[in-house]
Amino acid sequence: MGARDEIARLRRHQQVLMELAHLAAHRLPGDGLLETAVAQVARGTEIDHVKLLRYRPETGDLLIEAGVGWKEGVVGRATFGADLSSPPGHAFQTGQPVHILDLRRSDQYRMSATLREHGIVSVLNVPVQIDGSTWGVLEVDSSVERDFSGDTRNFLMIAASIVASAIHREQVGLQHEQAIAELALESRRHQLLLHEMQHRTKNNFQIVLSMIAIQAARLQTENSRNVLGKIDDGIMAMALAHDQLAPAQGGELVNLPTYLRALIASIQKPLETVAVDVRADELNAPIEYAVPIGLIVNELVTNSVKHGFDEAGGAIQVELVSGAGRGELSLEVTDNGKGIDPAKPGGSGLKLIEALARQVRGRIEQESSSAGTRTRLAFTLP
Repeated sequence: MGARDEIARLRRHQQVLMELAHLAAHRLPGDGLLETAVAQVARGTEIDHVKLLRYRPETGDLLIEAGVGWKEGVVGRATFGADLSSPPGHAFQTGQPVHILDLRRSDQYRMSATLREHGIVSVLNVPVQIDGSTWGVLEVDSSVERDFSGDTRNFLMIAASIVASAIHREQVGLQHEQAIAELALESRRHQLLLHEMQHRTKNNFQIVLSMIAIQAARLQTENSRNVLGKIDDGIMAMALAHDQLAPAQGGELVNLPTYLRALIASIQKPLETVAVDVRADELNAPIEYAVPIGLIVNELVTNSVKHGFDEAGGAIQVELVSGAGRGELSLEVTDNGKGIDPAKPGGSGLKLIEALARQVRGRIEQESSSAGTRTRLAFTLP
């Protein structure tokens, strides 16, 4: 081969590789890239028979994934051995190029029926490697004896590397899509389980509330009915907290603003002359914190309604703010009622509130006068 022919061949190699790289950057194997790649390799090497073989671990062979120059029915069906006596198998196993000048006279390699049928004499195989492991083999087959030069081997190896990068890009995309699908499925399962748990919990709460209602109807004194009423309110507060468990937070956190507004709405229904306003920063709390907080608010609001107002009614404000002190949160319930009777500074209601405050590692401060009562719970979330 003359110098001009050599230069022309190198330029052809360069042009083909540039076009192949451009295609690989913009297309995926599923879009016909592999078929285009083998056609480009055939053009660059000026060989009619080119094939791309994919290793199949489930069958332990190499399948022609794409090819040009082969008879109908070969591509997508014909397979080659992945053992060392098979030319493409040797390249696959060793990760090294395999060049055979005349396969018909080789004692080391066997001639496959497909190559014999097409009159193949010389072959050159290079591995297609992705992340250090061999995906398959890119092979050129000549029907005339041909001693492939080092430039042709380099060309074929670069082409195989470009194809490998495109295959890897598709694999990563499929893995990403699969991961998203599996995550969505797992999220859906989790939501269904959470919904079922909430449903069963709510049924259990309803059974307990029904039992309380039956017992309350049998009681003769108002004081006894009030005691059961407080228990009823507490169970309602707990049931509401479980209703607010957020699936997006793993089913373990309660959105406090939503919970407090739902709680106040349930308390406010029987009220006509008392307005309750809720102001809360966006905060989430574990269920074991949300329930005591809800019970405290329930107790404070009902106490204000019962003891702080006359027939004229009034207003109650519930405020939950973050950032007070070093990560400390502040919950305040303030009313404009007539204040707490100074003769009853340590009633059972306040003792219950103090016990609930200890459950969230908080402390209670209360101020009361004829202008109203202000109770503050200072606590921190875990």
